[in-house]
Amino acid sequence: MALIEVIANDRLGRKVRVKCSPDDTVGDLKKLIAAQTGTDHTKIQLKKWYTIYKDHITLSDYEINDGMSFGDVLKTARLFIC
Repeated sequence: MALIEVIANDRLGRKVRVKCSPDDTVGDLKKLIAAQTGTDHTKIQLKKWYTIYKDHITLSDYEINDGMSFGDVLKTARLFIC
């Protein structure tokens, strides 16, 4: 399957572009984001409005497509997807 590019925005001015497979889980995506930002992957939450994406579900199950933008959220802050 082709790779997709997901954009993580921490709302502090850092945007990270991550290439991943639609078959990757949200937990895998968090680890890729953590590798580029230096943030611990356990402290990242991916949200869209009031939906918190669960680590064990694949990106394709959530219908996350190429170019989709997320806000990566530290557990101490409340930031949302653009």
